[in-house]
Amino acid sequence: MTFTLHFRNPRLVQSFVRNFSLWSMKKDPYLESALSRNRRWIVNNQIKNIILRCPDQVATVRFIQKKFKTLDLQGKALNWLKKYPCCFQVYLQGDEYYCQLTKRMMALVEEEESVKDMQEPVFVERLAKLLMMSCNQRLNVVKLNELKRNFGFPDDYLLRLVPKYPDMFRIVNYSGRRSSMEIELVSWNPDLAVSAIEASAPKQGSEPCFSCSLPSTWVKSWERFHEFNATPYISPYLDTKGLADGSKEMEKRTVGLVHELLSLTLWKKASIVKLGHFQREFVLPERLNALLLKHPGIFYVSNKYQIYTVLLREGYNGKELVNKDPLVVVKEKFGELMQDGLHEYNRRRHLVNLEKRRNKGMVLGRSDEGKDMSDLDEQGDRGGLFDPEERKRFYKVLFDDGAP
Repeated sequence: MTFTLHFRNPRLVQSFVRNFSLWSMKKDPYLESALSRNRRWIVNNQIKNIILRCPDQVATVRFIQKKFKTLDLQGKALNWLKKYPCCFQVYLQGDEYYCQLTKRMMALVEEEESVKDMQEPVFVERLAKLLMMSCNQRLNVVKLNELKRNFGFPDDYLLRLVPKYPDMFRIVNYSGRRSSMEIELVSWNPDLAVSAIEASAPKQGSEPCFSCSLPSTWVKSWERFHEFNATPYISPYLDTKGLADGSKEMEKRTVGLVHELLSLTLWKKASIVKLGHFQREFVLPERLNALLLKHPGIFYVSNKYQIYTVLLREGYNGKELVNKDPLVVVKEKFGELMQDGLHEYNRRRHLVNLEKRRNKGMVLGRSDEGKDMSDLDEQGDRGGLFDPEERKRFYKVLFDDGAP
């Protein structure tokens, strides 16, 4: 009965087929794990940025509480902040709770800023490459801001980079609307118009071609990959005017362009929806997800957290990045610091609960006293924020009013 109703509605049929096709890629546990790990510290990183923007880099817990809705959080901010004592220092002054970053956290903030300063030439090259791949050598600022962190660009890149390199970039607004402001490439640099595929070809002693990262048992996928790879590679920096829509040449160019875009990101991944916002600028197909799914040896498509993401398979060895950008190294240190605080919080809470049980005269079993704290560390940090049922359990523990 349910299926009959669905198929009477063409829109539901299209939605069903579209969702089914997106789920058709076999899951890779290592890459799924990589996606989980990269999201662990997103919320705390946002809280860190909120505190840094406050006067004297001190925020009231009440102010952070008001920001919880925009962070997709609920419950008490005070309990959340106390959960990460290595990151956030909470103190009571009068009848108001305040929060500032710990010394260890501030040291990482300073290290990250230092890395950004050293990476400035890299950011300039990345921005130039993005503009060179676009059809008019221009990109909308609003759209680019959605992906700026994927490429490692500083939040103030418009002020830090663009005015400093007037021979390469300029801000234009041909329509006059504020949302139409664009970054335009001033001069073409042929030395930068070399893709990651083309750069690696001489090292491998071969013509530019894609690599396939699939098990040998995927026979049909390997056959399709070899057939696709047999045709000449088309650089994403070439003009698309001579390529027909829907042609094999255009598909080759689009795959090369997405490959190059992901190669320029810190984590070798990006949201498919956000990439689709650049459909006009990069001449991407309307159903980009369908194209990516045709090439499982090059790309991995995931729907983790109900967000469709594409990863570059060759960028990972198992769940680890093959080459880590200096910014990634700093960000991973932040993740380790967060985990240290989580471990400390859970251990302290566990000991407090043990003491309460002793005071009540409860008999403790050996399994209770010897419980591995690493198990507690993992609880509430597995992406439960995005799973309704897991989320309820997560918040029940995290925002318990009786927590120390």
